[in-house]
Amino acid sequence: MYGVNKVLGIDGGYKGFYARNTIDLTPKVVNDIHKRGGTILGTSRGGHDTSKIVDSIQDRGINQVYIIGGDGTQKGAAVIYEEIRRRGLKVSVAGIPKTIDNDIPVIDRSFGFDTAVEEAQRAINAAHVEAESIENGIGVVKLMGRYSGFIAMYATLASRDVDCCLIPESPFYLEGRGGLFEYIEKRLKENGHMVIVIAEGAGQDLLSESLQSMNQQDASGNKLLKDVGLWISQRIKNHFGRQQKISINLKYIDPTYMIRAIPSNAADNVYCTLLAQSAVHGAMAGYTGFICGPVNGRHSYIPFNHITEKQNKVVITDRMWARLLSSTNQPSFLNPKDVIEVQEGEEPPTQLLEGENCKDSKFATKDIPSMT
Repeated sequence: MYGVNKVLGIDGGYKGFYARNTIDLTPKVVNDIHKRGGTILGTSRGGHDTSKIVDSIQDRGINQVYIIGGDGTQKGAAVIYEEIRRRGLKVSVAGIPKTIDNDIPVIDRSFGFDTAVEEAQRAINAAHVEAESIENGIGVVKLMGRYSGFIAMYATLASRDVDCCLIPESPFYLEGRGGLFEYIEKRLKENGHMVIVIAEGAGQDLLSESLQSMNQQDASGNKLLKDVGLWISQRIKNHFGRQQKISINLKYIDPTYMIRAIPSNAADNVYCTLLAQSAVHGAMAGYTGFICGPVNGRHSYIPFNHITEKQNKVVITDRMWARLLSSTNQPSFLNPKDVIEVQEGEEPPTQLLEGENCKDSKFATKDIPSMT
């Protein structure tokens, strides 16, 4: 529609700009990619050499760069945009939010999240069947969510088979009155089985003493985490093995990469199309340094600095978490003092921009001229 006749795909993430060949993307090449999981362009951790990347953009004569990925990827996009602006190049940089964790702030949701929640249902259902089929059965499911527990929370709400959901934003403890072990014993006496969903970043403070890799990072700068699913499963087994009051049968399911590797569902396919068209229209209109996405249901262009300043996280004093607690009947694992500290601390992150915040925001949007 805009007359563009050459589109290049950068193979292998950021390092692909200077370390690999590009792929010519034509309508024929990309015709069926929405029916497959993964990425035809490949991905990588690290490799973000800003100077080399911008040199490559300049040498290849690229004048629009579309960067697809999560919060870490978009932080990289923001740095590229700043370097391009510093050099005075006429290159538009647009970000497209794609992460199953849904941890990009401001926008309503990121591409891939709906599919991940839907696929997580299969793992939860399997855990429920296994737990229900044997006396005092416990099904433990670990889902992705390094810093944000949205997949675990929404999958739990959608399932209705989950008795306890543990996420990074909500601290919990194992021993003593009101702890996880006491709740497990209570649910087993009432129902004879239970299902626990845990996000990969939950309970990391409880593992810190035995976690020697706590200060190690991967190539993208993310903290290396120990497998909390295996750890909590073993702690539950050890606790009830010592007690000898209840003989439990625990099954642990880790569908982490299965959830991420599947083709997107219909809702995400539609959403992806809208994001792609919105990004192109924004770049063609002359905007740069933005990420596209719906804000309160309306597709918008949001400057990178609004996206990179913080992560989107579950607010445990918000209504959605309260709905989950009422659905699972699990304890909050918070005493009144903890709740007061949360409320008096930093203002909890929100996906909405309201009132004065909205007036002061420098969003890259134009008013549509009135028709005469």
